[in-house]
Order: sequence, then structure tokens, then C-alpha cells
Amino acid sequence: MDPQQLTGWHKSSHSHFEENACVEVGTGPGVVGVRDTKQAALAARPVLVYSAGAFAAFLAHLTGGR
Repeated sequence: MDPQQLTGWHKSSHSHFEENACVEVGTGPGVVGVRDTKQAALAARPVLVYSAGAFAAFLAHLTGGR
């Protein structure tokens, strides 16, 4: 999927702007994109794209399934 087609970008609730450690998450059909907020000025902004299942498994691992 082309990262330009991802929508609904929002900043992670765990981002910390004072430490310049912010990420944004966007979605598309069956996928989740992750990008660095600091790179907003870049024309070709890098985006990591994961399947929705892989991203859900990642979050479950981080939260211990909570």
C-alpha cells in the first residue's frame, strides 16, 4: 500500500513532545502506518507500514495483553 493513502493520522498518547519523541499512527484497509512526527517537513516522509494483525500483536506484546 502507498503510505500516501493512509488516513486518520494521530499522535500516539505515549509520545513526549518535550523530549522530541513523537510518533503518529495512521490506518488504511488492513494496514497500520507509523511515522516520526519530527519529519513533517520532508517531502517524502518515511512511513513504516504493518499489517493490522502484526500491529495488534506488537501492541499486545507491549501491553502484556492488557
